[in-house]
Amino acid sequence: MCSSVWAQLIAIPASPANYCTIEKGKAEMNFPEASELQSIHLSPDLTLPRSITFHPSTQSGLKRSIDVLGSLVGLLMLSIFFVPIAIAIKLDSPGTIFYKQTRCGLGGRTFEIRKFRSMVDNAEVLKHQIKNEGSNLLFKNENDPRITKVGRFLRRTSLDELPQLWNVLMGEMSLVGTRPPTLDEVAHYNNRHWRRLEVKPGLTGEWQVSGRSKIKDFEQVVDLDLRYQERWNVGYDLLIILKTLKVVLGREGAY
Repeated sequence: MCSSVWAQLIAIPASPANYCTIEKGKAEMNFPEASELQSIHLSPDLTLPRSITFHPSTQSGLKRSIDVLGSLVGLLMLSIFFVPIAIAIKLDSPGTIFYKQTRCGLGGRTFEIRKFRSMVDNAEVLKHQIKNEGSNLLFKNENDPRITKVGRFLRRTSLDELPQLWNVLMGEMSLVGTRPPTLDEVAHYNNRHWRRLEVKPGLTGEWQVSGRSKIKDFEQVVDLDLRYQERWNVGYDLLIILKTLKVVLGREGAY
């Protein structure tokens, strides 16, 4: 019985099969007929790559097994901290406990992520008023006034990211990979940027252990993501996980 459940978990596909496409400068969703195990064809009007070939890491049963085991352990830990975190968020500022957003994952597949809310409830409406200290497609502001007091603590400890362990368990993300981009971000991708979508997005990755919020150049983020693809093996994933624990516990590079 247990072996059957485990087999289903490690084989579970990402769902639902919506895809991020680019058409005339805007991000949309469509439902391609191509097999998910083959190159996924995107919008016929693309001036960018017409297809994406999956990275070998996406077919690794051992990587998937580590994802399932790690996410189950993480979700168990989250169940302990959930109530006090939720209470702190509600007492600190009005609004929801979770922040929800649609992101693009493997091959352009869209899915919904949840984070513990770390900003005021109308943060997206206020975004245009905030100075962007990042470059290109990376939005950063070290003293972003939209971040709440509790939210700043959650970000520095990376506790705000923990709900995404559910996405890992469901197969939409991996423990280690690239960060899942927003629809607006993907709408401005060039050929090189699209290579980020050849792997599953990760809860952590090269960016997180190489400076986190200190990195403000989007092209440097892409460099790190592509370096991960070149160096990938299961042992390298485990090394990044260990480095992530060190960075998080030391509260390095986050704000």
